[in-house]
Amino acid sequence: MTVYKSVIMSFERKSIYYFNEPGPSNTDDAARIAVERAMELELPTIVVASTSGDTAQKFLTAARGTGIRLVVVTHVVGFAKPGEWEFSKAAAKELREAGALVVTGTHALSGLERALSRSPKVGGGSRTEAIAEALRRIVAVGLKVAVECCLIAADQGAIGIDREVVAVGGTMSGADTVCVIRPAHTAAFFDLQVREIVAMPRIR
Repeated sequence: MTVYKSVIMSFERKSIYYFNEPGPSNTDDAARIAVERAMELELPTIVVASTSGDTAQKFLTAARGTGIRLVVVTHVVGFAKPGEWEFSKAAAKELREAGALVVTGTHALSGLERALSRSPKVGGGSRTEAIAEALRRIVAVGLKVAVECCLIAADQGAIGIDREVVAVGGTMSGADTVCVIRPAHTAAFFDLQVREIVAMPRIR
């Protein structure tokens, strides 16, 4: 008779939060959870996506007094309408005065590829957009956003690639996905690692 021994490897027990549905109603909870995990892991930076500035301001409030640095990644200028930046200038001023860094850069998981896929002359999907869609569909829209924000922030020099960050994204607006990521530059995309999913919507 063969006897099999089970080997228990070292592990850590951590909480994962599941929201009942996606969307902006989860933003306040996501901010609290993100700050808690950043403090637990002694990570100095939270990277958060924000379109208008509302989400960023909620995270600023949640992180106040903790010493955590907030890196806010916005939509690129022209995302919704040519030549226009959707982010509130007043919110940007408040955030910068509070020590947050506001980063605007070309979307790493679409950018030029989207111009090609939308073109009636070229058409068709791209490998880059396939990666983005896989993250959206298989895990959560917010995970795709969080990953992309880390790529943009790293490419802009707003975060390093040698230390984990807490990264936050959402579905359409607000925040509903919190994760821990070791960042990478876009050109080294497959070096990026999602090391923890801390919170996400269970139903997408």
